[in-house]
Amino acid sequence: MPKAPYRNLTFQVLTAIAVGILIGHFRPAWGEALGLLGDAFLRLVKMVVAPIIFLTIVVGIASMGDLKKVGRIGVKALIYFEVVTTVALAIGLLVANLLHPGAGVRPQAANQSSPTTRVSQYTEEAQKHSFKDFALNVIPDNVLGAFAKGDLVQVLFFSVLFGIAVSSLGLRKDTALMTVLEHLTEVMFRIVAIIMKVAPLGALGAMAYTVGHFGIRSLTPLMKLMGCVYLTMAVFIFLVLGAICRLAGVSLWRYLVFIREEILLVLGTSSSESALPRMIERLELLGCGRGVVGMVIPAGYSFNLDGTSIYLSMAVLFIAQALHIPLDFGQQVTVMAILMLTSKGSAAVTGGGFVTLAATLSATHVLPVEGLLLLIGVDRFMSESRAITNLIGNGVATIVVSKWEGEFDPARYRAAVSGHALDEPSPSPEIAADMAREPNADTGVSISRL
Repeated sequence: MPKAPYRNLTFQVLTAIAVGILIGHFRPAWGEALGLLGDAFLRLVKMVVAPIIFLTIVVGIASMGDLKKVGRIGVKALIYFEVVTTVALAIGLLVANLLHPGAGVRPQAANQSSPTTRVSQYTEEAQKHSFKDFALNVIPDNVLGAFAKGDLVQVLFFSVLFGIAVSSLGLRKDTALMTVLEHLTEVMFRIVAIIMKVAPLGALGAMAYTVGHFGIRSLTPLMKLMGCVYLTMAVFIFLVLGAICRLAGVSLWRYLVFIREEILLVLGTSSSESALPRMIERLELLGCGRGVVGMVIPAGYSFNLDGTSIYLSMAVLFIAQALHIPLDFGQQVTVMAILMLTSKGSAAVTGGGFVTLAATLSATHVLPVEGLLLLIGVDRFMSESRAITNLIGNGVATIVVSKWEGEFDPARYRAAVSGHALDEPSPSPEIAADMAREPNADTGVSISRL
């Protein structure tokens, strides 16, 4: 028997987002107060992210057994990350050059509503955001400190080392250590299931605060930039990622429908981290190998930030256009090259995208760091598109690497996108017969079967 609509997480999150927008618009003070719910939910999610990354990576590597395979997956994932994020940066620059989102913006008006002290803070952080500092930051000086801070890059580094060490022992899957790790993983995912019960409240609080604190009218001068960013993200998802999915033999649309609850969760909370634990589960259900998922998804959260890359490239040109500072082709290529380095560390630095922007502007010696004042008010409203694009891109990366490694199960994929994941009750004989008659149906989109 199907669930009642009000018991469906998709319905709950959508309703919560709508209610949050209404509260923030008509009762701004209430909206700001409700921000506590959004902050509390994100804290709950961050509480489990580091342990889940550690356990999934360790169990994934240990279950592979072959350390050469671990290294091969890592190299393939990094190559994919670099190629796709470079394409994302290039698309951002192309659209910004064509549409000129910064034309007509009045810097003085933006400066009046933006605190200079925040720019100073980002500038100070950016001075420590060199490639050398990022490389050293990958290695934790204290393992427990890395988990306590939630530094995903450091947790990732230690988890890979730990997984390799466990794998090198040659332990069987039924040994005490492996059994404990498997059970701990199950416990952490059960905790995630409990946390997801309050996801609608988190989405309501985050959306109410955003609308209540910033308001919609104050964003009018920057609506063009927001429109350009959202348009570019859509082009990247449906053209670039769509083409990648088609080459991999999967349907982008069916994949998006399958992770719709995770997308809505990110939309409500403006954080791709909020959906990370569930994405690990969902991609395994979708047919990706467990070891591949355990390595690619956590690494992607630091090295495959497609949405962030698009935003950063467009933001740099937006600032240049608003301040009437022309950048020639060579300077834009230089900016892209700098962003290819600085964007890789954005997930590990407090302030994220703004710190990366400050580091990039400082490195160019062409644009003033004070240009960040133009973006502070509107940045929060574009974080949803960045986070959603990052989420979708990391899932596609996992599917592609799984295909490369021969770790993708087409039967599980077809069952999942048909609404009958293989760990759930088996599909009806009619659906099973339909899937058997159409072994290649995953390459097309059929709305009727969704």
